[in-house]
Amino acid sequence: MQKYTQLTYEQRYHIYLLNKQGYNQTFIAKSMGRNKSTISREL
Repeated sequence: MQKYTQLTYEQRYHIYLLNKQGYNQTFIAKSMGRNKSTISREL
């Protein structure tokens, strides 16, 4: 069974900054080692 971990405040802020700079969800997900759907839910 896979264990899920919540995003930290810092990770959420990092997602926000990358998105603000124009990076797409796929790039953000790969750079953070997270699933694209996780990034999508945050945005």
